[in-house]
Amino acid sequence: MEQARRDFESVAARWDSNPGRVRIANEVASAIKREVALSAQMEVLDYGSGTGLLSLQLLPQVASVCGADSSPAMLEVMANKIASQKLSNATTQFVDFENGAHATGSYDLIVSSMVTHHVPDTAALFAEWFRLLNPGGQVAFADLDTEDGAFHGDNTGVFHLGFDRAHLKELLLAAGFAEVRDSTATSVSKEVEGQQREFPIFLIVARKP
Repeated sequence: MEQARRDFESVAARWDSNPGRVRIANEVASAIKREVALSAQMEVLDYGSGTGLLSLQLLPQVASVCGADSSPAMLEVMANKIASQKLSNATTQFVDFENGAHATGSYDLIVSSMVTHHVPDTAALFAEWFRLLNPGGQVAFADLDTEDGAFHGDNTGVFHLGFDRAHLKELLLAAGFAEVRDSTATSVSKEVEGQQREFPIFLIVARKP
């Protein structure tokens, strides 16, 4: 995990220059807008926010967003965006729950994109999200369907080669969530060993009773 974190630190400044990465964030944001009834009263936490590519797109439709990440360099990029755009309802916080740095606050919606596969203990992550949500709050997170490791190529810091949606639903229900549903947010086309392959990305939404 430490190696993965150092890698994120080194690429933070140029993170947003990758058009494929931006497209995923845009399409996940669109999927969240379709699947979740956003409102001007919602306090939103973007868990594993990186530079804020996802959550800052949701900001005009909600009360506030907080970007939480374990990479200080990523958070610095997001904080610079917040400052340059003079966004009074966006903040950042450092989190590293595996090492005791838990997120603070309570939220009506937690969003997360392409983060879950970097976390070793998925059930513990879902328990953390459940803790942070207000009653009736929702989580909406996107990640890869099960794949063979070809998506990243270098799988340093990747603990899950995508996910089986049914298994994630079981884990969410065990964590206390209800109304769990899934959809396909987008798909990424990549050339792997001379062949174009499609890697679907799901969006799962669940509610805290």
